[in-house]
Amino acid sequence: MRRNCIRFRNELESLCVFKKTKEALFLMKRNILIWVEVAIIAALAMVLSFVPKLVGWFSPSWGAIILVIFSLRRGLTPGLAAGLLWGLIHFPLGKVSFLSVEQVLIEYIIAFTVMGLAGLVYGPFQKALKNDKYSSAIVWSGIAGLLGVGVRYFVHYIAGVLFWGQYAPEGTSPWVYSLSVNGTAGVGTFLVVMVACILLIRQKKIWIAK
Repeated sequence: MRRNCIRFRNELESLCVFKKTKEALFLMKRNILIWVEVAIIAALAMVLSFVPKLVGWFSPSWGAIILVIFSLRRGLTPGLAAGLLWGLIHFPLGKVSFLSVEQVLIEYIIAFTVMGLAGLVYGPFQKALKNDKYSSAIVWSGIAGLLGVGVRYFVHYIAGVLFWGQYAPEGTSPWVYSLSVNGTAGVGTFLVVMVACILLIRQKKIWIAK
């Protein structure tokens, strides 16, 4: 009887170890997949940055579409990571407008990273979409767009006042100049993000990761 109990206990422990190992492997595989997606999303966003500008500085940031969708698909941390990587990719490609170290840090590290804040509404967005509440999902995607795009262009706005004000037309306040440039670009970017979200909202494979 005692031997049977010991054997049963050993088998139970082996089963627990096997289960934990299986769960650990699953989590590791999932984490690897997420970080692969981060790299792909950052690269795609960078590719979209090469789309010819519509009206100089006033063109939307097309890569923001990819970033916001990804943040709603994977959440806050992966979204922030993808934004950071997108900003960093500008350096080896020579796509950096340099005025000072501080300006570059603000506009290419901080500004691009904060776009991942769209992932703050990952939970309610996913819940709405999984329950086929598409109207609610669109509302949450709009909030995500405001967070990601809004905060990013607010950062650009501050950088515009601090560093680009010297290039404002004579007699124009740096505050007004930066608002005209970054405000217009920010609104345009938010609008294209929203149009994309509305058009793709029923394509659950895009939004819901397995």
